[in-house]
Amino acid sequence: MTKIVFKKEEKERIVQKMQQYFNNELNQTLGQFDAEFLLDFFSDDVGSFYYNRGLLDAQAVLHEKAEHIADAIYALEKPIPFSR
Repeated sequence: MTKIVFKKEEKERIVQKMQQYFNNELNQTLGQFDAEFLLDFFSDDVGSFYYNRGLLDAQAVLHEKAEHIADAIYALEKPIPFSR
């Protein structure tokens, strides 16, 4: 798996959300550097779990859609008359 890398704007938004969470829920101040360090930790060490769950969810959707397509194709089949 390739390393999870966020665009600059995404990283800024994630860091901001983390800082808000720490402030609002934990009454702790999380500095910019610490928030970025924590984000890097989650991306490197925990991100794979979320990534893999997303892949499983995508596989389930594709499987469901493939079943619908197979059913639709089957419905298009024409009956073959039997010759005598």
